[in-house]
Amino acid sequence: MKQDETDVLVLGAGIVGVAAALHLQQRGRDVVLVDRNAAAGDETSYGNAGLIEVASVFPYMFPRDLGHLLRYALNRSADVHYQLSGLPEFMPWLLRYFAASSPERAANTARAALPLIRQSLVEHEALVAEAGVPELLRKTGWIKLFRSEASLGKSVADLERARSFGVTADVLDGASIAAREPNLMGRFSGAIHWLEPGFVPDPGALVKAYAALFARKGGRLLRGDARTLQQHGGGWRITTDTGPVTAREAVVALGPWSDLVFKPLGYRIPLGVKRGYHQHFTTWGNAVLQHPILDADRGYLLAPMNRGIRLTTGAEFARRDAPPSSVQIDRARAMARDLFPLGEAIEPQAWMGARPCLPDMLPVIGRAPRHPGLWFDFGHQHHGLTLGPVTGRLLAEMMTGQDPLANPAPFAAERFG
Repeated sequence: MKQDETDVLVLGAGIVGVAAALHLQQRGRDVVLVDRNAAAGDETSYGNAGLIEVASVFPYMFPRDLGHLLRYALNRSADVHYQLSGLPEFMPWLLRYFAASSPERAANTARAALPLIRQSLVEHEALVAEAGVPELLRKTGWIKLFRSEASLGKSVADLERARSFGVTADVLDGASIAAREPNLMGRFSGAIHWLEPGFVPDPGALVKAYAALFARKGGRLLRGDARTLQQHGGGWRITTDTGPVTAREAVVALGPWSDLVFKPLGYRIPLGVKRGYHQHFTTWGNAVLQHPILDADRGYLLAPMNRGIRLTTGAEFARRDAPPSSVQIDRARAMARDLFPLGEAIEPQAWMGARPCLPDMLPVIGRAPRHPGLWFDFGHQHHGLTLGPVTGRLLAEMMTGQDPLANPAPFAAERFG
């Protein structure tokens, strides 16, 4: 069989892998994307709130106040749920997450991520324009609702800190909330309308549009099993449905499945997952939702997707491949119907996905320390859609010897020993 050759293999056709492939392609590399699915954007990249979170300058760290910890320990909330059967597997990771969430270490995470977060929308805008899909990026921002004065006050204080990084937002009272979202129901202490973030009404379609751009520019998406990757003749080889493909370099961008490649190679990177669920609904009457809405004190989000109103849950801690649980989505559905006139469910079952997370809430981007030609680009936690294009650019700059747009040191795999 004739050997198929390319410059770079990118493993994983979610937003992170597709964006990395596009940026490498822009820099003159011949790239082959490899995924277990026949199309791009069908896994983690499909199921999210659709936010390009350019205003999220503070990371999602483990809470340290006693009230949150007790509520989570009782396992009765919608924003966080855990499966007891998975406790032995995810508890060591949670302890590392808790340790990395100290004020000093959280500040280090925020400083490292800031240049990527603030550049994220610009990178998406460039790809959206080139892909010719302006309808898939809206400039509505999103609204965070508060039911208690305490939670509102804390977030307003966080907003004041964020303003020093150029973040803009409006603090809303009850009348302002009703003016922007007249179909919401209930009483609120207030809200914050984060003005800058972009909103993608079909994240899966956006990734497919980027993948189509990649194909129009000469790239190929092949179906294959990432676990067949092996060193070969000074480079890397993988088996695909069309036969083996070899390359000088390979990029692991497999999100929550990245350990299927790096563990057999001897890397002890503490990759964990936060699982999440979503389901789409019709609306009753003429009700319209204009913005993504986070019910902050109850821990769920509603987003006006093309398919319907998407109800998304918070984080579930469980084994990555454990069967789905309906607990979180059932809790969120009941509360969401008190906020907005949701109609019938469009899908019979909720979708489940997994966010790939490192304890310090920073991705791993850069060289595999002990394997020449192998690169990592995974662990984007809650910000995969947000960061995919900008980390793809950072990785491509590193791989092609250009000056990187941000300091890559905080994202190195070596930080875990």
